[in-house]
Amino acid sequence: MKRFRSFLDRMEPLFVPGGRLERFYALFEMVDTLFYSPADVARTSPHIRDALDLKRVMIIVVFAVTPCALVGMWNIGFQANTAMAAMGISGIEGWRGMVMPLLGAGYDPQSVYDCFAQGLLYFLPIYAVTMAAGGIWEVIFAGVRNHEINEGFFVTSMLYTLILPATIPLWQVAIGISFGVVIGKEVFGGTGKNFLNPALVGRAFLYFAYPVQISGDAVWTAVDGFSGATALGVSAIDGMSGIVASGLTWSNAFLGQMQGSIGETSALACLFGAAFLIFTRIASWRIIVAVFAGLIIPSLLFSGESANPMMSMPWHWHIVVGGFAFGAVFMATDPVSAAQTNAGKWVFGLLIGFMTWLIRVINPAFPEGIMLAILFANIFAPVIDHFVIRANIKRRLKRHV
Repeated sequence: MKRFRSFLDRMEPLFVPGGRLERFYALFEMVDTLFYSPADVARTSPHIRDALDLKRVMIIVVFAVTPCALVGMWNIGFQANTAMAAMGISGIEGWRGMVMPLLGAGYDPQSVYDCFAQGLLYFLPIYAVTMAAGGIWEVIFAGVRNHEINEGFFVTSMLYTLILPATIPLWQVAIGISFGVVIGKEVFGGTGKNFLNPALVGRAFLYFAYPVQISGDAVWTAVDGFSGATALGVSAIDGMSGIVASGLTWSNAFLGQMQGSIGETSALACLFGAAFLIFTRIASWRIIVAVFAGLIIPSLLFSGESANPMMSMPWHWHIVVGGFAFGAVFMATDPVSAAQTNAGKWVFGLLIGFMTWLIRVINPAFPEGIMLAILFANIFAPVIDHFVIRANIKRRLKRHV
């Protein structure tokens, strides 16, 4: 590592202002700060020294979401191998079929390694395309604005990958992340200035632009010709009786053994991530608790027999199906697009939870809800903080009257 540090020090004069490669300083700075801490340190008041910088915050979030990614990769392979066994298919075609034997993996749904290896071969291309396409836009905007490349994209790329189905075409992955980075973040000034979650903006764009490849019954299991609805898709038509008939149990849904996007199926993995983020004080526990409360409260008040099949779903099923837990932990807590005041965080989270329940129950054509609920709340987050601050000012003024 000392040789690499010396190499970077020798190359730095070429990239600093006045150097021959000045226009590529953003790339040099990205590589330098990826392996080493920045040399610039604030030493005087009002600043304080802290070991937690933006880069370490992003790394902590990536660590927190890693259990979701690991369970998601296993679930991709499990769903595919189970479907292949039921359809009498002994192997898969294409480059994945050639790589599987090289990894020493087969197609046994009871083998954790076999399932994980197959899921990994679906996850890696999506993540690689996301990093490449989104990274290009980050470099372009950093070069135009002559500032460093922000580490926030590492989190955005991971979250974006995990909220996509495993079968999505890679060209759509590139278009979606491009829309999310450019329209959802960079046009507003870049990291720290966006009012919408970039990963959700990219996913929402794909949902409305290419709904066939990102929704329906044929996109969740990576087997050609297989059709299987998600738990929310089944319940939107047949209610809880449909979920029971499908063979899905609550424990399976809690662990993540069901149809869904890559990393959003396991509520257990999301709770592990939530505990880690709260312990490290990266995510707001107020938002997470409020989002769950916003969904659970109306579920308790209005659940029961009704002509609407979704009204029969109890609260403990609502929180484990779909991407609710993933959205509540990793998307709603985005420190840039969420509310900033403590009271505002409660209102913000309750709004997300209630909107999720409302969309799931009232709109049969869109049984999920958490994505649109978070984007809707992102828009109102500044308004919520505004009224909270104004209320605090009025309360303090009354003390001096």
